[in-house]
Amino acid sequence: MTVMKIAGAQLGAIQRADSRESVVKRMIALLDEAASKGADMVVYPELALTTFFPRWYMEDQAEIDFWFETEMPNAATQPLFDRARALNIAITFGYAEKTPDGHYYNTSVVTDRQANIVGKYRKVHLPGHSDYDTERAFQHLEKRYFEPGDLGFNVWRNEGVVMGMAICNDRRWPETFRVLGLQGVELVTIGYNTPAVNSQMNTEGLEKRLFHSDLSLQAGAYQNATYVAGIAKAGMEDGHPLMGGSIIVDPDGFVLSRAVTEADELIIAECDFAKCAFGKSTIFDFERHRRIEHYGRITSQVGVILEV
Repeated sequence: MTVMKIAGAQLGAIQRADSRESVVKRMIALLDEAASKGADMVVYPELALTTFFPRWYMEDQAEIDFWFETEMPNAATQPLFDRARALNIAITFGYAEKTPDGHYYNTSVVTDRQANIVGKYRKVHLPGHSDYDTERAFQHLEKRYFEPGDLGFNVWRNEGVVMGMAICNDRRWPETFRVLGLQGVELVTIGYNTPAVNSQMNTEGLEKRLFHSDLSLQAGAYQNATYVAGIAKAGMEDGHPLMGGSIIVDPDGFVLSRAVTEADELIIAECDFAKCAFGKSTIFDFERHRRIEHYGRITSQVGVILEV
């Protein structure tokens, strides 16, 4: 089985005025640091190229389109792909995607070590709301600017490892990990931009939000016997705090590496993917132990139905 050094490239705040080119330079600096430490793959956050623009209410479509990429790689990101190829490092990162036929997605891609895109994922579980909400401390308008992903949860055998992707809020839904687990996933990469406070509950602060993030990532790793890398964009973006807490988790649910700042920071862990086999062949041997005849509600029902 494959052993890889997986690096998480947490990004600090990206301000609204920051250019994509300036952000890519920061991403390349982290890539160079990862190479100096022997990394084989670097995981970047959700919406890695820009500020978290869904916090802004916009009506002008041209203003909205500014935040979206129409091709990948493009002129701004080509230097990142070129450097990754030169360093022989696989990468994965998130960005806002506008398709040729006019659809808008919160997207991530993964490359091989020659910088070829081998997989694409579009965020399925969109949080937030669609219209300006006067009751919120700040806006979270992902439902306004993005469509739910249309590609599902897929895996790719990349550099000898079965890899899957998810984005931010997806980590809170056990279905995300289980669908990937049913395809034998060995590494799940998840970028996120998570506000440090809840816009609808003033009492839910940073400590609770970090706990919930850890809980989701560690449970997903353990319950599907897979490594998980959850990597943040963090810090104070245009007066709005994003939490850090980037971690890499092993198939037993233990945290192997953790970010300690809210700035640009590299974390790294050696991942021996042979360690996925034990959980997959014992307590989480799905073929022997799953009882799908009792799980029909999971795919037939959306909201809660009280029957008592």
